[in-house]
Amino acid sequence: MNDEYSKKVCNYLVSNNIVDKKIADELYDEAVKNGLNVFGNLIKRKIDNEENVTKIKAKFLNVDYINLKEDLIDNEVLKEISEKAALFYRFIPFEKQGNLIKIGMVDPVNVEALDALKFISVKRNLKTNIFVISKSSFNSAVKQYRKFSEELKNVLKNVDQVIDKKDDRKSNKKDIDKISEEAPVTKIVDIIITHAIEGKASDIHIEPNENSLAVRYRLDGILHNSLILPKKISSAVISRIKILASLKIDETRKPQDGRFRFNISGNSERSVDLRISTFPTVNGEKIVMRILDTSSDINDLESLGIFKRGLRIINENIEKPFGIILVTGPTGSGKSTTLYAMLKLLNKEGVNIVTLEDPVEYFMKGINQSQIQAEIGYTFSSGLRSILRQDPDIIMVGEIRDKETAELATHAALTGHLVLSTLHTNNATGVISRLVDMGIEPFILASSLNVAVGQRLVKKLCNHCKEKIAPSPAILDLIEKELKDIPEDQKQDLNLEEGIKIFQGKGCEECKKTGTSGRIGIYEVLSMTPELESVMSSNSFTDHEIVAESKKQGMVTMKQDGIMKAILGLTSIEEVLRVTEE
Repeated sequence: MNDEYSKKVCNYLVSNNIVDKKIADELYDEAVKNGLNVFGNLIKRKIDNEENVTKIKAKFLNVDYINLKEDLIDNEVLKEISEKAALFYRFIPFEKQGNLIKIGMVDPVNVEALDALKFISVKRNLKTNIFVISKSSFNSAVKQYRKFSEELKNVLKNVDQVIDKKDDRKSNKKDIDKISEEAPVTKIVDIIITHAIEGKASDIHIEPNENSLAVRYRLDGILHNSLILPKKISSAVISRIKILASLKIDETRKPQDGRFRFNISGNSERSVDLRISTFPTVNGEKIVMRILDTSSDINDLESLGIFKRGLRIINENIEKPFGIILVTGPTGSGKSTTLYAMLKLLNKEGVNIVTLEDPVEYFMKGINQSQIQAEIGYTFSSGLRSILRQDPDIIMVGEIRDKETAELATHAALTGHLVLSTLHTNNATGVISRLVDMGIEPFILASSLNVAVGQRLVKKLCNHCKEKIAPSPAILDLIEKELKDIPEDQKQDLNLEEGIKIFQGKGCEECKKTGTSGRIGIYEVLSMTPELESVMSSNSFTDHEIVAESKKQGMVTMKQDGIMKAILGLTSIEEVLRVTEE
């Protein structure tokens, strides 16, 4: 480190009030006499932590900063620079967009590293965008070479030996067992699952293509490519997963469902459940694994995004001793999570809570949870009959799918039980028509239904990089129209005195340049009122009459709830329109 560079760094630290002149002089002397790096010495002296010092370094060099400790780097991106070069020069590729590749560098002023990077980029016809990373960030990221590349090489080498001996047309259970029990195949499945869990993915998709096996992770509702494996190990990987889930490994012609528990070793060992679904395609069996982290805490209703009137109505109705509370929305809209949040409030000493689920996604102490098994005739309807003989106070049924279950649920509600369940409809008002279509008489439904909750999930804006913007004229017009129909007491927190503003995420290192982080719900809550019961007393009532009555009782629709959350900066208006406009 030359003296002039160290002097500039020290002057920068003083001028930006990071250290005083006395400390800066000491840092400079140690850099000159002992060859100590000024930024490294800040960490050594514990003046600041490593990541903050790296951010200071990035600002000094006028280079972007990024933290790669939690990032999952696509294997195809890692292939652009060899592990040997990455370790020697302490740089690592972490993202690729077209021919632009993003590189994390520990020392962006290292001339040799810059020359090596220039050589690689010219050779591969790539443009580079350099980011500063800390040593620990680099050390964490570089491990992914070993987790993916080296282990995959071993997988291919070892599995080849087994696969070469196997004739697909004459394969039997013993052959498949042998392939699946090979250590390299076990390792690759472990790697795929571990990285999904560490990256907070909700689902893992393993998809056979014509010439390869693709692995994709679903993060915040969006599928991301992660890994491409050779087609020849497809049957070995799929068979290994089927063995773990206790599925029939020689049955490849029809779908199967299973489940297994995966142990993660880290700072503290914990278990995660995975729900497995196989599906035959023209290129082979596809597998989707839903990650069910049963050890995670259950959120409360407010943290899920239920506010004001909706929160008040739900809290009032879960205190009632009987009736039905229904949560509705498409698959993947967070209905089960909402039910668990309600159960969390209801789980008190002195009540008997029994659930019937498919599958059990969270284990709750003090609640009797049961999982249906349709293959042996243990369904929602048959299970609900049994539950009623268990002296329950509160019943949670995972889903009302048919007339029989609907009739049993309404009967349970009318005979002194509080019933929580889900239904597949587009919105809260559609619950009434759906149950009537199932054969429930309107007067019975009016007496048994307490609340219907409609919901969708939208991506949350990153708190670190979101910025306030003015909406376009078209969006402004849409927002103003929706706000007119929202009761005044629901709009008190919107701060509209200076005009309507919305937010967008710019993208930063905290959100991996996406502008979003996590998801939040948008909701509508329909309450059974005397006026709504009056509408339903006529067997010829229409959906339009139900919607009109919901407006009279002050119900905020999902779209309106989403627009208010967009004004509050919780999500973007684009997200709200994406999930609510049909």
